[in-house]
Amino acid sequence: MQAHQIVSSEAKFSECALLLGAFKDKKGEIEMVGEIKLGLCNPPEPIYLYVKNGEVSGESYLWYHYDINNDKTIPVQQRALSGYLQNLRLTSKEFKGKDNMKLDIIIAADELYVIRTGIETNFAKTFLLSVSQIQDFSKPLIIAAAPGEENVVFCRLYDAATKTRIRCEWNKDADWAEIISNIQSRLAGSSSDVPLPQQQTQVLRAVVPPSSKPSQDLRVKQIRTLLNYPVTSVIEWLRFQEVERPSELEDSQVDELVKSMCLFWAQDKFEHPSHVVSSYHEHVIEAVASGISEVTAVQAWMQNVQQSQQKLLN
Repeated sequence: MQAHQIVSSEAKFSECALLLGAFKDKKGEIEMVGEIKLGLCNPPEPIYLYVKNGEVSGESYLWYHYDINNDKTIPVQQRALSGYLQNLRLTSKEFKGKDNMKLDIIIAADELYVIRTGIETNFAKTFLLSVSQIQDFSKPLIIAAAPGEENVVFCRLYDAATKTRIRCEWNKDADWAEIISNIQSRLAGSSSDVPLPQQQTQVLRAVVPPSSKPSQDLRVKQIRTLLNYPVTSVIEWLRFQEVERPSELEDSQVDELVKSMCLFWAQDKFEHPSHVVSSYHEHVIEAVASGISEVTAVQAWMQNVQQSQQKLLN
């Protein structure tokens, strides 16, 4: 969570600089981002696009805006969005009593756009496979929605400058969490070179969390599901930390949550509590430190514990 701090004279100066169309870079220098247009305007909020192969009043569309106040779907006729990929964010939404993980694709263009789609959709997977091929995110991309059979929507990615399609091989068994983490790392390395849309600098910093955190939602969900840990217990733990989702926590806090879930699963499988901790440290912590994915390490640890139990029973 972001701590509330007393506004110092330096902070007030930064605020004034923002009002004048400037912002501080990482070196503390003031850089101009363009003049701010005064007068009537829309609130500086991101524009959300939702992916769906649908039809409204005989009008087909592949993505849409949603007017929550009037419970109304507003089709978007354009099938592509060009801009700079700023970040990926995972957001957990509850649907019919179950966790529903969404992938937010954050694009800086004439406005700040957020393409929101289910993490398990073909659109999300084809986007992730395509964007994983990119090394340089300082250049604009074109993200296009392409219809498939029935209600399926795929993503096609293009280099905006050359209009060439960025192709990839389909892999239904891809490690999506690893792909997202790798993309976020590359985005963090190139973010200082990406030009931001005029008047969006302050909004972008408020909306987009640090690139290392969005995957924490998926991380906790994967481990919780693997351990069959009660979702209500996770919610209670998060409430105690005064947050709604793991991505709002520090990395060390999420580490503790994962550890707590694992130790809870193993607590009745060892003779002494200290054996549980040492086993977890040896088979999970050290395995992850050596480069093995956390999910793989936890799976192997669980199998090792269960096999040891079986030997004792025999």
